[in-house]
Amino acid sequence: MASRPVWKGQVRLSLVSIPVEIYSATTSGTSVSFRQIHRESGKRVRNQKIVPGIGPVDGDEIVKGYETGKDEYILLSDEEIDDIKLETKKTFELVQFVDTHSIPPLYFDKPYYVVPQDDLAEDAFRVVRDALRSSQKTGLGQLTLRGKEYLCALRPCGNGLLLETLHYEEEIRKSKTIFEDIADEPPEEDLLEVATALIEKKSGPFDASAYTNHYTEALKQLIAAKRKSGGKSSGGQSDTEDDSQTKGGKNRGASDLMASLKKSLEGDGGSPSRERKSQSSSKRSSSSRSSSKTRKSSSSKNAKKSA
Repeated sequence: MASRPVWKGQVRLSLVSIPVEIYSATTSGTSVSFRQIHRESGKRVRNQKIVPGIGPVDGDEIVKGYETGKDEYILLSDEEIDDIKLETKKTFELVQFVDTHSIPPLYFDKPYYVVPQDDLAEDAFRVVRDALRSSQKTGLGQLTLRGKEYLCALRPCGNGLLLETLHYEEEIRKSKTIFEDIADEPPEEDLLEVATALIEKKSGPFDASAYTNHYTEALKQLIAAKRKSGGKSSGGQSDTEDDSQTKGGKNRGASDLMASLKKSLEGDGGSPSRERKSQSSSKRSSSSRSSSKTRKSSSSKNAKKSA
């Protein structure tokens, strides 16, 4: 396996300990990040630590502070914080099992892949994996990583196991105050029936490859175009089309909603695969029109030269 494990240790189930390795299941390599650059010189901007009334200060003069009031802080040194950091234990003990679908989605934080360390650990690993799968249970425990303790859930994932860090109870905002202004009454029955039919029509198996991060793709294309043109700007895209699509969606009545739902139901369902085909067809058409315009422009210039 090419990537490096973020943790090595043992998964313990009662008296059974299984040597495992844990790898991050996500990557940030596909995202586009930026640096702050000075426009005139083209050099990178460096941030300075500045104290009002004093000016720039060195890093060894800076300590961490917990704010207790306006301009009031409890100062803590790195040594004091390090002293209370938990020792990175090499054991993840499964202390409870819950129904796999009983954990609310908002508790899940970051996913990791779990694999056996060697061939000797694989037999016990597969037994625990398949036992979790057949019972449709998820194991819970706490894992110490980089000095912090995380609540974690462990469940089957393909041939391996998936460990997901969970938010603690106090980290979850209560939804009651957020949703309190939404009326607690059922919608009209006919609207509900049409909306349900539309959901059924657009239902299908989950396929993440059917979706594209259009913003990231557009950024990559913009960067590639500017690199090819030597860094020159090619101008911004007009957002008139987006504005026109959003202006008509406000203050619609039930009759407008029903008309929209029925129109959606009569359409092609708007599945991602169809949208993807439509986009690719549109791009080919646009490219063809662009090539045609280029040929016409070139022919026109040649005709003028010969005249």
